Amino acid sequence: MIVVTGATGHVGRELVQRLAADGHPVRAVTRRPDAYDAPPGVEVVGGDAEDPASLDAVFAGADRAFLLSAQAVGSAPRPTHVPALVHAAVRAGVGHLVLLSVYRGGEGDDVIAAWSGAVEDAVTSSGVPSTLLRPGRFMSNALPWIPQIRRGDEIAIPFARRPAASTDPADIAAVAAVALTTSGHAGAAYQLSGPEALTPIDELAVLAALLDRPLRAVEPPREDVRAGMVRAGFGEHVVDAILARSEDTEDGTAVLDTVERVTGRPPGTFAAWAARHVDEFRSPTTPTSG
Repeated sequence: MIVVTGATGHVGRELVQRLAADGHPVRAVTRRPDAYDAPPGVEVVGGDAEDPASLDAVFAGADRAFLLSAQAVGSAPRPTHVPALVHAAVRAGVGHLVLLSVYRGGEGDDVIAAWSGAVEDAVTSSGVPSTLLRPGRFMSNALPWIPQIRRGDEIAIPFARRPAASTDPADIAAVAAVALTTSGHAGAAYQLSGPEALTPIDELAVLAALLDRPLRAVEPPREDVRAGMVRAGFGEHVVDAILARSEDTEDGTAVLDTVERVTGRPPGTFAAWAARHVDEFRSPTTPTSG
């Protein structure tokens, strides 16, 4: 049995679908199991890392697990969600853990590195063979533009001129599936990227062509971006770390061959991802072609 935590997220949903399609027994974990539309044959269970008592049933009888946490950096003195998942997995005798981490993991000296390093250490020091996945920006980061796209053609996008080799969540799931179902991945830390470095302006142009609309990006002033992130609940030290990584580093800009090395096929382009999701960007009143 393969446990997939975070099953409602972009990567988790793709992974559940991929494993189920390949005939693997899958248990999808979500805090709202009644609302989860699972593929046929997938067992859906409720589980919450903030309620450690709920996790014994999550991992019972499982031999492999995919770990994902949405716990925000700095939301607690130290990470608690992934350690709780790991402790439950160890108690259940799970034999391999695959963690969705972040780009560069614990490398660096800011609050993001300290938090991510603690998350990864909870997995790698558990005594259970493990694999770390370290993607940069997700292609699905474009989805929050939807409300603006539905309102008009001018889209405010922070760091609109900063390139990133964004990764399709389906490719992250494909790497996770290989790590979970084949040998030779224990101890690996896979840095992941897509096949090209694009700016958000470039990505918006792809969407504009698909939607046949004159979409244009506007980059908000730095101080507005910072204030907006603080209003959204991020701690100021976390906001400063995010801004520094975006402005002063080239993190996530490199095109890497990891996806192809692990899965045997090249990663998907943003254009291909956007074509699959274009209906999500359409206004309910916008007619589709064909």
